[in-house]
Amino acid sequence: MIKAKKSLGQNFLIDKNIIDKIIKTVPIANNEILEVGPGTGNLTREILKNNPRKMFLIEKDTFLAESLKKIINEKVTIFNEDILKFDENSLSKNKIIVFGNLPYNISTEILSTWIINLKNDYWFSDLILMFQKEVADRIIAKFNTSAYGRLSILANWRLNINKICDILPESFSPRPKIESTLIHFTPKKDFAEIKDPTNLEKITRIFFNHRRKMLKKPFNQIFNGKTDLLNKFDIDLNLRPQNLDFETYYKLTIEYENLRS
Repeated sequence: MIKAKKSLGQNFLIDKNIIDKIIKTVPIANNEILEVGPGTGNLTREILKNNPRKMFLIEKDTFLAESLKKIINEKVTIFNEDILKFDENSLSKNKIIVFGNLPYNISTEILSTWIINLKNDYWFSDLILMFQKEVADRIIAKFNTSAYGRLSILANWRLNINKICDILPESFSPRPKIESTLIHFTPKKDFAEIKDPTNLEKITRIFFNHRRKMLKKPFNQIFNGKTDLLNKFDIDLNLRPQNLDFETYYKLTIEYENLRS
């Protein structure tokens, strides 16, 4: 019996109905697939039944990576590596469909890293990823809501986001204490032309550092009281960070880059 490792945030998906729902999200046949954190291979087996052209597995746990060799075929390549240190662009010249039951402790870091490292072109066609529900709520949050913040703004910059379903703890072994959520991401064709995504991270970090405070202090910290921007983007400094929509944060980041260039 394979024991989950708490240090790696392992919770293995065992619910056949949820696995079926994941499989039906996108066409798998003749596509190239990446599965992040395949664990015991329950989802891997079902993906292989749907005849992908190629399949890549990235599993950090050495014991699990060895165990997965029992169920793979000539189409499958296993990488016993850390996803945060892996270069996904090296896998293929074709667009890849990504499935991932992401470890709760690094899920936001994985998604953020992928977005920040994107070039103009995308290395994937779809991301079908599972998150802790609280994290998922932040990803899909709209402005003027309490969950809206840095993660929502970063994710919506380059990705279309569609929530598929919430998943109960009993769908996993061992059972986590919280619910999970499955989200489907696809690339955006039109997005704000931010030169350096770390600037978007910086702008949102400063604004949301005190999310309950008014915009005046963070705005002045970034733009030194440049009041013409207030009229340009119709910003009321008496509002709070959650009251500015996605596009305003992207425009402010571009203005910040222009002022520094």
